[in-house]
Amino acid sequence: MKAIPPVSALLLCVASLGAQAQGMAMTMKPAASAGAHASLPVVDAEIRKLDAQKGSILLKHGEIPNLGMGPMTMGFQIADKKMLKGLKVGDKVKFRAEMVDGKATVTEVKRVP
Repeated sequence: MKAIPPVSALLLCVASLGAQAQGMAMTMKPAASAGAHASLPVVDAEIRKLDAQKGSILLKHGEIPNLGMGPMTMGFQIADKKMLKGLKVGDKVKFRAEMVDGKATVTEVKRVP
């Protein structure tokens, strides 16, 4: 077995640590526990598009602090397709979102009268 020169061993360690650090920096915030769901922020939004079959919704929304997102228009998965019943494009809504299986997911949505 051939020995690795000390400089090469050091470079391998540094590269490994760098890769681990990059992986940690890209880690998404985990979904909140069931008890913490009520503490998720409620965000104002307007529905731009929805697809009940795919379980997705496009929202123009305000800041979502728990996901580290500023105001923007973006698509979300819906935790339960039944939540889309009675909603239509143009509706003003309040919603809660969290990361579920690595995807930004609306876990609660209600139309604002």
